[in-house]
Amino acid sequence: MDLGSALSIASSGLNGIEYQYSVISQNVANSSTAGYASESASVTSAVAGNQGTGVRIGQTVVNVSPYLQSSLHTQNAKVSALTASSNSLAAVESVQGSTSAVSGSTETLSDELGNVQTALTSLTSTPQESSAQTAVITAATSLTDTIHTLASTYTQQRQTAEDGIVATVSTINQDLTQIGQLSKQIMGLQAVGSDTSSLENSRLQVMNDLSTQVGVTFTETSKGDMVVTTEDGTKLPTRPDQIGLSDNTQTLPSNTWPLSATDGGTASTTITDSMYYKAGDTDSAIAGITVADGKTSTSTTDITSHLTSGTLGANITLRDTTYPTMQAQLNSFSATVINRFTAAGMSLFTDGSGDTSVAVSTTGSNSSLTNLANGITVNSTYSDTPSDLAPSGSITTITNVLSDTFGTSSANVSGTTTLSDGTVVSLDSPTSSLGPDGTQTTGYSGAQGLVALASSLTSNQGATISTATTNLTYATAVQTTISGKVTNVSGVNVNNEMAKIVALQNAYTANAKIISSVQTMFSALLDAIN
Repeated sequence: MDLGSALSIASSGLNGIEYQYSVISQNVANSSTAGYASESASVTSAVAGNQGTGVRIGQTVVNVSPYLQSSLHTQNAKVSALTASSNSLAAVESVQGSTSAVSGSTETLSDELGNVQTALTSLTSTPQESSAQTAVITAATSLTDTIHTLASTYTQQRQTAEDGIVATVSTINQDLTQIGQLSKQIMGLQAVGSDTSSLENSRLQVMNDLSTQVGVTFTETSKGDMVVTTEDGTKLPTRPDQIGLSDNTQTLPSNTWPLSATDGGTASTTITDSMYYKAGDTDSAIAGITVADGKTSTSTTDITSHLTSGTLGANITLRDTTYPTMQAQLNSFSATVINRFTAAGMSLFTDGSGDTSVAVSTTGSNSSLTNLANGITVNSTYSDTPSDLAPSGSITTITNVLSDTFGTSSANVSGTTTLSDGTVVSLDSPTSSLGPDGTQTTGYSGAQGLVALASSLTSNQGATISTATTNLTYATAVQTTISGKVTNVSGVNVNNEMAKIVALQNAYTANAKIISSVQTMFSALLDAIN
């Protein structure tokens, strides 16, 4: 090996060290960047003709464990879904009243109903005392106010979920098309053997964000493209060419393609109790989420049922299942309150149109139960003239209400009764075929006393809230564990990077010394020749 070869080898060493310095600098600079995966310099020994020629700089490696990364993406979706659910349901919990407080002071439905019962019991002792009469009306009004508050909260939170769906779809579109754009650049650079580590890292960070929005899986092709699918395998295109269309049909990145959550507009739907979503149902007033399917430049397919987990999946469940069920439970309870009071001879409550009985046989958006909780009110006959509660001091009707309306025997909680005008009133609390689409159920028996029904409603909804909170705690703990393992593989350890710098400094000094020595030897040789 001559001096020229030694100089070339040392020079390649310096180049390799400078390259490694740049990789370390990138790692240190991004040590606190969320989702960034550390990079490793690829430097190998160069050999030509069985003789070492220095070092060769290869492709920078992004330190990622596909299995751990996939597990983290799955857990991200779970935590985001439970977080969205828990945050939303907290609004319901705040208006349900405390189930752990002293009876009569919790402001739960059962206690509000109990207050009506107590006021009626007191009225039997002093039936002609105006204050006792007013106390019944006050307690009854407080009950209807609580029902209205609950119903309003369900509707508000359902609307918030709908607004969240539209906003999240926009974010998902942005993430999907950014992945598509980055993938196209990566494929182009890989085709000519260029370094793609920075682009891969940028794509990985977008993938992490997307995994919090909706449950997805990622598959990288041999050419470097990234295929995104939902948890059940439904493909979510990141570029038009992935579904057979020209990329010229869209300007990427985009927040309006490939998914859409509205019927051609950009604003969310204003939700009412009578509205629902159901794929293929012409009466469905809430738009489904569609994806571009590539059949034509504007053709789409409804994939709402395929979008699970993540913030999007949680909001879909809240909008289409959780809150419609809660509303159906409250509507059913309201109908039972009206009917059982009327059946005992005291039409203390009416529906929104002033009727003192509610038909519970019909279902769907035209059902008399729809919007009932929003409309239930104290009968003006009694609120205007409280003395009608005990006409001429008679407590017969009050006694009937206390024994029958608040009764718990099968004769009080099931079957039907016929009123004096021939109207047949159901005593059973409806439990199935509820909600605007007739698919909701209460989840508990309707053949219970009024107070027990109120407790069942509150307990059932409380369990839903508690489950979301508890599951969030467990899911977050698992996410923390997986994140720690991902960090061990992909995270930047600044101390290790600093140690590498020290080693590189020594190597740089040694290579520079070799070059300096070779140059000195060359100078001595030239001087000798001259």
